[in-house]
Amino acid sequence: MSFHLLNLTDPILRSLKKEGYTHPTPIQSQAIPVALKGTDVLGCAQTGTGKTAAFAIPILENLAKTNGNHRTKKIRSLIVTPTRELAIQIDESFKSYGRYTDLKSAVIFGGVGQNSQVKELKRGVDILTATPGRLLDLMNQGYISLSDIEIFVLDEADRMLDMGFIHDVKKLLAALPNNRQTLFFSATMPPDIVKLSKSILRNPVKVEVTPESSTVEAISQGIYYVDKGNKKNLLIDVLQDDGIKSALVFTRTKHGANKVVKLLNDRSINAEAIHGNKSQTARQRALSNFKKNTTRVLVATDIAARGIDVDELQYVINYEIPNIPETYVHRIGRTGRAGSDGTAISFCDAQEKSYWRDIEKLIGIKVPVIDEHDFPLVDHNPPEPEKQQNRSSSKGQKFQYAKKRNGQKSSNRSKSGSRKKRRPNYS
Repeated sequence: MSFHLLNLTDPILRSLKKEGYTHPTPIQSQAIPVALKGTDVLGCAQTGTGKTAAFAIPILENLAKTNGNHRTKKIRSLIVTPTRELAIQIDESFKSYGRYTDLKSAVIFGGVGQNSQVKELKRGVDILTATPGRLLDLMNQGYISLSDIEIFVLDEADRMLDMGFIHDVKKLLAALPNNRQTLFFSATMPPDIVKLSKSILRNPVKVEVTPESSTVEAISQGIYYVDKGNKKNLLIDVLQDDGIKSALVFTRTKHGANKVVKLLNDRSINAEAIHGNKSQTARQRALSNFKKNTTRVLVATDIAARGIDVDELQYVINYEIPNIPETYVHRIGRTGRAGSDGTAISFCDAQEKSYWRDIEKLIGIKVPVIDEHDFPLVDHNPPEPEKQQNRSSSKGQKFQYAKKRNGQKSSNRSKSGSRKKRRPNYS
């Protein structure tokens, strides 16, 4: 199927052609015809499936058709998304797909001054993309009214829940007109998200791409078993491969991300971090440098990375195994996007083995073990970390060993020094 078969108008088709898009992705071919009719949509799809265009294209189409009847500066469509990076990328998509229309789009988010955002709102905006905090703040100051919203999009609903935005979302919903179209997207559908969707959608059509666990099958995966203290040495060793032109490295904490960046920069490997403690300007600069290949390695936490969309990203490296299985799928979904090749490798220490078992159960794949490396797992039974029994309810909790293991690097090196080192083939 081509975009021409979706009955799109010439301005949109011209924009898509300029972007190099000829055929819709599965989520687009399902969602666009439904949304064009004004019907509510319940979409189950991850980032990387073309989800943004699945709602942006019909919004632009439907608003453009009646734009001549709207001479006011009132906001007609609102997209709410959890992270700043994702909000910026969604707005960029609206500007790209709508370049040949008269519709105006804008984005607002926290972490930066509000003056420039307020000025843009005063000039008039048809389509607004926003993060919940800044949106509520400007509403409370009287700069934004949602009373004229015709189309509302709640994007990344499950991540909204994870990040504690659910109460903000409910406040926003109370300010929206009842007579509206709602497009609801989530990568997963836990009970709380299903309940929320039922409360805001009216006779929705459900559109769904392949189940979340199966999206990883197109990505080449590998697992290293390594002691926690040797992860830094293994990371340096892996990145010595000149074939790895760019890599997105995940840690569980902001402090961990900073430590990894310092480690890499000290070894002359150009790296930057992106996480919640960084200013918005610093985060945008780091992401821009990574996209331009100025920065070879971007180190990120899960929340900060949710909106990262980098074309042809080669590698995702899980420096630390996530304690929530679905998070692994979100992480490695940064690579292998839009049909391109991608590789995901993970470093698993003894305390993370239970996390890894949960991940393999979710994805239904036994990930190949890479055992030809200089830092094999030695301590298979480390002391139990504190509060281990609360693991399931403590996201991103920092675990520390009760004792230090010294000299392991040198002993492993001495063992491997007598044999020729073989670099694993990730392809």
